[in-house]
Amino acid sequence: MLPGFARLPLDSPIPDYPDDTFERVLRAARYIGIAGVDEVGRGCLAGPVVAAAAMLPEGWALDGLTDSKQMSEEARLHAADRIQSETVWAVGICSPAEIDRWNILRASLEAMNRAIKGLAVSPDFLLVDGNQTLPGAPCPQQTLVKGDGRSISIAAASVLAKVERDRIMAELDAEHPEFGWASNVGYPTADHFEALTRLGPTPHHRKTFRLRVEDTSQGTLF
Repeated sequence: MLPGFARLPLDSPIPDYPDDTFERVLRAARYIGIAGVDEVGRGCLAGPVVAAAAMLPEGWALDGLTDSKQMSEEARLHAADRIQSETVWAVGICSPAEIDRWNILRASLEAMNRAIKGLAVSPDFLLVDGNQTLPGAPCPQQTLVKGDGRSISIAAASVLAKVERDRIMAELDAEHPEFGWASNVGYPTADHFEALTRLGPTPHHRKTFRLRVEDTSQGTLF
């Protein structure tokens, strides 16, 4: 049994905002380099899956930091600036081609591993969002379902991954403005499907994904 492992409050209620409860327990058990890890973009039709890892200084805090999907773009960008200037962090990416070659789960885990390998400081414990452990992780790890709403380290990683993926999709939107990626960031929205119907997939689409949807209200298939 890992020191302090049994004392992690895994069944504790999800707080209003993520805090450093898990990090404090791990530090008390002599784990110092704690990295939160999260990914963004699993459910998209186009673009890469992007992961981030973040190691926060002890006691670090940021008002309003939470699951990146619940933050405004302005709040995410402000948080990302703070995280990038005050923490140890890295981003990992898997391309649409890699997603098609493997599958989205394996690509997501690989993106997380790439983020961890990119850290300038080696972590000695990982807090991983979700319920999938990372194969070949360099140190002990703990998965946390809804971790971006529970752990401040995972929330920070969530913001970095989201901001980086949004930036990538804005650049791709300049190449293919018909698909609306600047706003839908590759997710399966009506305008995205409509463009797919007219134009077909781009090299940035995930060919193994179901690139159509049935609109039952209209009885049509895109």
